[in-house]
Amino acid sequence: MKVLVTGGGGFLGFAIVKELLARGDEVRSLSRKSYPQLQKLNVEQIAGDLNNMSAVSSAVEGCELVFHVAAKPGVWGNYDEYYQTNFVGTKNIVDCCRQHGVKKLVYTSTPSVVHSGDSIEAIDETAPYAKDYLTHYPKTKALAEQLVLNSCDSVFSAVALRPHLIWGPGDNHLVPRIVERGKAGQLRQIGTKPCLVDSVYISNAANAHILAANELSPNSVVSGKAYFISNGEPLPVWELINKILGAANVPPVTKTISPKIAYFAGWLMEMVYSALRIKSEPRMTRFVAKQLSTSHWFDISAARRDFGYKPTVSIDQGIELLKQDFASQN
Repeated sequence: MKVLVTGGGGFLGFAIVKELLARGDEVRSLSRKSYPQLQKLNVEQIAGDLNNMSAVSSAVEGCELVFHVAAKPGVWGNYDEYYQTNFVGTKNIVDCCRQHGVKKLVYTSTPSVVHSGDSIEAIDETAPYAKDYLTHYPKTKALAEQLVLNSCDSVFSAVALRPHLIWGPGDNHLVPRIVERGKAGQLRQIGTKPCLVDSVYISNAANAHILAANELSPNSVVSGKAYFISNGEPLPVWELINKILGAANVPPVTKTISPKIAYFAGWLMEMVYSALRIKSEPRMTRFVAKQLSTSHWFDISAARRDFGYKPTVSIDQGIELLKQDFASQN
């Protein structure tokens, strides 16, 4: 099968690419730049933005299956940039799939589409989209997810996966940020309440995408649906963070700050950064303050039931693999 992976050089995208190659698929990647690791694996690479219809069309043409993984992540920035990449880019993918007769699309979404700031505990996919969002990323991802799911018909099938806090060796986003700030002594535990959060080890997240794609067809139970994806092992958020820090041989976070002060600090920084038009991300935002001081874990029984998802690497096993990866870099 010839398969397109958007963002094939990214953390999750590359993990999906490797699984596809291992089973014998011919893989193409669409990214804004060329990646040496993809070149080494002889993956065809097309350079271009998701909001460039010509580039998207060239990438989709000739493929039988598309994994749309690429997105603009983050908690700070211009709304239009998020909208153009996350919504318009996704619309281009769907339109080009239809234009070129691609019948299957797996879309990488986020659980943040249902998070409005309060604690989320053991919810399933019947939970509604949030009414308000504290940052542009989840808002534009929610718009894109609804577009994808509403595009399904008797010919075209699509499924949306919502992996939560993906981590592991090769992570270029979550783990490096935690370790960098931990080394600099910039982390503070927000509150003392043991808020539980879900996360997912990288290989589990990639495998979930493959399994969902295997079940995808216009008449399948997965078509037109969204699924939460995690390790199924919710932990107190600061326990998880300290496990990651420990893997990098960085001392645990012990100092605390109240949730109200953290939220106010985030609000204040957002105001200052907006007024001064600072493009870099603030050290704290309202969204981050809420994420680190509320519970957010999910019922993944639908993914287990509908496409046989089963995490094969536990959190403790993943931490050991992460520890080995850090050791190999020194």
